[in-house]
Amino acid sequence: MPTIKPFCALKPAVYLQSAVVTRPLEDYSINEARLIASENSYTFLHLIDPELDNPYLRGTRQELVYKKISENLEGFLEHQFLVKQDKPALYIYRVKNKELEQTGIWTLTHIKDYLEGRIKKHESTVERRESLLADYLQQTGLDANPVLITYHPDQIIDSVTDKYTKLKPDLDFTYGDGSIHQVWAVCDNQDLKDLVAAFDHIPGVYIADGHHRAASMAKMGLQKQALNKEHHTGTEGYNYFTTVYMNTREVKILEFNRLIRDLGDLNPESLIGILKQSFLVQESLDAVKPGQLHKIGMYFNEKWYVLEPKQEIYDQNDPVKSLDVSILQDFILAPILHIMDSRTDARIAFVGGRTPISELQLKVDNGHYVLAFTLFPVSIDQVIAVADDNGVMPPKSTWVEPKFLVGLLTNYFN
Repeated sequence: MPTIKPFCALKPAVYLQSAVVTRPLEDYSINEARLIASENSYTFLHLIDPELDNPYLRGTRQELVYKKISENLEGFLEHQFLVKQDKPALYIYRVKNKELEQTGIWTLTHIKDYLEGRIKKHESTVERRESLLADYLQQTGLDANPVLITYHPDQIIDSVTDKYTKLKPDLDFTYGDGSIHQVWAVCDNQDLKDLVAAFDHIPGVYIADGHHRAASMAKMGLQKQALNKEHHTGTEGYNYFTTVYMNTREVKILEFNRLIRDLGDLNPESLIGILKQSFLVQESLDAVKPGQLHKIGMYFNEKWYVLEPKQEIYDQNDPVKSLDVSILQDFILAPILHIMDSRTDARIAFVGGRTPISELQLKVDNGHYVLAFTLFPVSIDQVIAVADDNGVMPPKSTWVEPKFLVGLLTNYFN
């Protein structure tokens, strides 16, 4: 496991590479996305939400939206904004972002590996999000944003990767944020066989990022199988989803910090005293960006604190319960602040680790929030331990990089 497959990707035309690709739609506000779409006729956003440049579609039947996407796609192909590759290939992908360089294998993976649990996960998904994305995939046939999967390093995969990355890349451009993106197509039969066989022998692979995309593709694939029951073979395009495999040395995990809007009915003067029942509380003269596990930073009333959970309050042998995000939820957010469900409670906000600590402090000082919590990043070993234990992490436990650009390599399973 897993079962991977080469594919003929849709790639942006060389002269349009930085214009076609885009960050995912959810990374933009609706006004930002609409402005980009209005100023850039090449952006892949036109193949995600045609309502951005045609607001009169809003409120009409969903079929009209997908019909417009189909028309836009025909235009992209006709004018060669997107170009389909002649030969099936596996693609070596490298992204360089400031000091960070990450390399992986971009391929297709069979949904049976996900459905039968050979691809392990550590997050639960929301049915509504699954269904919306599955409907988009089924109606458009465009799989343009891969799932990030990690595995323990493999010598054969590393050897093939090193061979190609010494060559001139087939795709090489700098995106607007300064990140550099490179792609090498692996078309040689022997190299393809070596990679497919190497992945087939990997004992365990793990979703690092993209749980909803994987679940949605599996849901859509099952729907397609049911519709095509008499002729289904298991090799149709809808049975595969785009994936980028990066070994555990390549995947970067950052923390997700927390901001709290109010203390509910808690008396501010009593907060520190209540925390001392479960934590060792130490005031800090400097902003706290934790440098190790089980050190949680807290900014409150213009002061920084280090909170160290007492060992007796949590199970050190439980992969989920011993996470700092779990300790924060189980012993502060739920019992003290009465934030029982972080997914739905409007009193909590999540801030990825790329945001400077000073910005969190400023939001509290400005009165938008009353508390900030800073965390040490979850390690890849912790992610794997949770997945191997069939556990589920609390929401927003990890900010995983790289974040993929949409439209860089697209699988069109029409």
